[in-house]
Amino acid sequence: MDEGGTPLLPDSLIYQIFLSLGPADVLAAGLVCRQWQAVSRDEFLWREQFYRYYQVARDVPRHPAATSWYDEFRRLYDTVPCVEVQTLQEHTDQVLHLSFSHSGCQFASCSKDCTVKIWNNDLTISLLHSADMRPYNWSYTQFSQFNQDDSLLLASGVFLGPHNSSSGEIAVISLDNFALLSRVRNKPYDVFGCWLTETSLISGNLHRIGDITSCSVLWLNNAFQDVESENVNVVKRLFKIQNLNASTIRTVMVADCGRFDSPDLLLDAGAPPGRIFDLGSDGEGDEEAAGPVLVRAKEGLRRPLDGLLDTRAQPQLAERALETKVAELLAQGRTKPPERSAAGAQSKLLIFTTGCLTYSPHQIGIKQILPHQMTTAGPVLGEGRGSDAFFDALDHVIDVHGHIIGMGLSPDNRVPLAQVPVREQPRLAQRLSGGRPHAAAAHRGGDRPASVRPQDHAGGEEGPARPPRLHAQ
Repeated sequence: MDEGGTPLLPDSLIYQIFLSLGPADVLAAGLVCRQWQAVSRDEFLWREQFYRYYQVARDVPRHPAATSWYDEFRRLYDTVPCVEVQTLQEHTDQVLHLSFSHSGCQFASCSKDCTVKIWNNDLTISLLHSADMRPYNWSYTQFSQFNQDDSLLLASGVFLGPHNSSSGEIAVISLDNFALLSRVRNKPYDVFGCWLTETSLISGNLHRIGDITSCSVLWLNNAFQDVESENVNVVKRLFKIQNLNASTIRTVMVADCGRFDSPDLLLDAGAPPGRIFDLGSDGEGDEEAAGPVLVRAKEGLRRPLDGLLDTRAQPQLAERALETKVAELLAQGRTKPPERSAAGAQSKLLIFTTGCLTYSPHQIGIKQILPHQMTTAGPVLGEGRGSDAFFDALDHVIDVHGHIIGMGLSPDNRVPLAQVPVREQPRLAQRLSGGRPHAAAAHRGGDRPASVRPQDHAGGEEGPARPPRLHAQ
């Protein structure tokens, strides 16, 4: 500026000069005068700096919650590690997953080389143990999780088999002597599995009912299965949930409601968007207690079923559409209503991906786990069930309106994060605006997670990563 305060250079020329500078030089130049300082905070300038510095595709929009390009640049610059301090080359194939212990002293890595490696997370990272799962007929390891006191490690893998095989297994490894304590079947393998308590874990199984209908059964397993008494349970069925249109339950995880200020708020709020479950009752003992309610439900099923099977009543449905309709109608009178926890009881939430329209998961399901369900103690398998096994109703369903390719849980257990392809983000952001969940940007990848706050909708582990080598940062 001259002595009278008139700018010697127009803002547009200063802007063009600043475009050729790096972020640090732009900020330093902004300290020269008020004019340069104003240009150094220009939104278009920092949008260019953002895409150029982070090398992000320009069709990836800014985080919807970000107030400016400058603030978003600074947030990522201050919080994302960018200095490589050590390269770990012990894996011989792609690394698919990392998980850290709650103390931060150890972490585990899973890889396509079919090993689970446990590392000491010190200033200089060192390998503590490598478990080769190929002798157990595994194809590769895909997921791991430390239990709450960091004494056990859950490792999930995929079985060798046909190309369309969906079977997997969960292994429990002691972190004291790195002994393999137990192995549990897991189907489909992308249920992954998770810890419910310090010594019990959740696995899945899948039973086909028709071409596109099935039921997912979630099991509670004891991590220590070498019990001496045959009367002591090591496994117990938690939930049995109906699947429609080739969908299944996947990516299970547990949120601890004890961390919330008001955990009951999660299940007492208004119903979120998603499937509507018509709740009924089941079992011979329940029919008498239900009285006319169950009788009316069964009578109500006969009429629509007769209409579906009567070709004179309506045009003939496609075979799979008819299968879905019949499955929905049959489930109406065979679904157990959700149980509610007693006042003051500490419960947990089971969170998983699911769907009702397609094979690809597009919904987040939420089911409350009550205190009496958190132990394998109880009736022996097969007891306590009538000949007609019922389905369990979900407490809440959140429809993301997009293909969920990954899901995680925030460290405070308050926010489940659903990852959807970036091409679906404009539609997703529009549907989730106005007090609904918003998309949280992942500017270094092609996909972005959508965060859903459980307390708003009555409703971690990181998703699989695929670098050629494991880089410690």
